[in-house]
Amino acid sequence: MAQSSTAATSSGAASGGQLEERIDLSTETTQKIAQSKSLPLADALALLSALEKRCRVGNDTPSLVRVCEASLELCHDANDYEALVSTLKTLSTRRSQKSKAIAALATKCLPWCVDSEKDGFTPLLPMTANQEILVTELRNITDGKMYLEAERARLTRTLAIIKESSGDIPGAAAVLQDVHVETYGSISKREKIEFILEQMRLTLLKRDYVRASIVSNKVKRSVLDEEGMSALKIQFYVLLSQYHLHERDAFELAKCFHAIYVTTITTAATIGDDDDIDTDKKWKEALSNTVVFLCLSEYSNEVKDMMERINIDPQLEKIIECKETIKSFLKNEIIHYPLPHQLVLESIPVFVNGGVGVGGGEKDDDDASNALLLREHWHTTFHTRIIQHNLRVASLYYRQIHTSRLATLLSLTTPEVEQQLSNMVSSGAIYAKIDRPRDIVRFAKKRCEEEVLSDWAADIKELLGLVEETTYLIQKENMLQSH
Repeated sequence: MAQSSTAATSSGAASGGQLEERIDLSTETTQKIAQSKSLPLADALALLSALEKRCRVGNDTPSLVRVCEASLELCHDANDYEALVSTLKTLSTRRSQKSKAIAALATKCLPWCVDSEKDGFTPLLPMTANQEILVTELRNITDGKMYLEAERARLTRTLAIIKESSGDIPGAAAVLQDVHVETYGSISKREKIEFILEQMRLTLLKRDYVRASIVSNKVKRSVLDEEGMSALKIQFYVLLSQYHLHERDAFELAKCFHAIYVTTITTAATIGDDDDIDTDKKWKEALSNTVVFLCLSEYSNEVKDMMERINIDPQLEKIIECKETIKSFLKNEIIHYPLPHQLVLESIPVFVNGGVGVGGGEKDDDDASNALLLREHWHTTFHTRIIQHNLRVASLYYRQIHTSRLATLLSLTTPEVEQQLSNMVSSGAIYAKIDRPRDIVRFAKKRCEEEVLSDWAADIKELLGLVEETTYLIQKENMLQSH
């Protein structure tokens, strides 16, 4: 009786700290799998379903995996996608289903919907509705299972590609946003970056710029600087520049294009491809973009420092118009508008088309309209930055000047000068006071009596120190001559 009781409960829960007993069903599994191949699909699935339960309850995991895979193969060979999806769902949701069996189900189905040999997420061609249903079901199976997080991430990219190819860009972006790949531990750094870049690209195509900014912050810049990441680094900054173009942030754009330029030059030097025509074109375009958007940036110490660093870059000598423009902005001299190379600087592609299409999408009427508005904005901003530079130069050389004279020097009207001065004073760029009745602009702050007296006292002290030192030296020479 004791032995009978033990045999009846041997396949149940473990007790007394002992492992569950395993029943070997490998021989029966081999026989029934062979038998199922000669039966109609419905009968074969019923036969294997009963065997699957015995293997699962008997803890025979290897046989269980074989039965699950055989069930899927029968459906696939019969080209019955409805039965395949139904069987997949049924087997994966069995009570106390083994994790190895679920993993085997996902692994078995992947080659039927994605190109496993290429990258693991590109859908097989031609893409069909059944393929999308299968990918969706596989994503549902892998949801919440840490041992299948890599497969879930790749299946998500597959589904996004399918949706994008059918024109559902918002749907593709929404699918990718559901996966927080940065928290996955079983995926390499490179694959994580590629996934996040795809999220950025689709959110930019969707014109969800706030989400694109949030996603971009998931990328660690230090990871992009690692070896072998140069292509992804360039792709990241190209996408990020699309966001900053929308925000019209010239200085951030300059930093993006400078990162692209440095990466291109460094990569070309590493592989010995410096003289390649395509590489030469890429770094020249990136450096030209950097210079143009630096000139479009509002003046600050950071902007000036970056201009100084670019000015000493030997590669800048190969782009004459950029070299002369940077020199003009670094000198404390008035710049005449338009610049000698104004048309060349404003003909760069990112200036002309407003960066439309950087994210990989096609242009439409709204894109063309936005590009035109953006080009007009940059054109106006360029003139404004030159005026602001000239006003800063004037404030260095004049304590006060007639407004009409200043307008003549800058080739502007008096109202335009007053408007630009007001804007710069409001932003704290310069100090100025406009006396309209007397037509005077004062750039020097009016000093109180205490400040004037303190400076006078300091100057007198310095003068007396010089007189004392001079007297000592004269006396020293007289003593030397007398001896």
